Amino acid sequence: MKFRKITKDTKVFPGEYLFHEPSKNIVLVGAFNWESDFIRGLANGRVMEDKITHFKKIILEEHERKKQLKGKCRGCKKA
Repeated sequence: MKFRKITKDTKVFPGEYLFHEPSKNIVLVGAFNWESDFIRGLANGRVMEDKITHFKKIILEEHERKKQLKGKCRGCKKA
């Protein structure tokens, strides 16, 4: 897992996960605003808001992405 700094060219969407450096938490993005310089999101079940510079994008490598896709539920699948 790698982290990339968020710049003006970076696209951040609600529902995306970012890394919050000061608290070392993964945050689910709820609101993103360049003009007001803040990101609002959920971390550990609580709403938090901080400056954009304190967040980094999470970049998964190919083998990490494949590892996450293996665990699908097959409970409703017909035999």
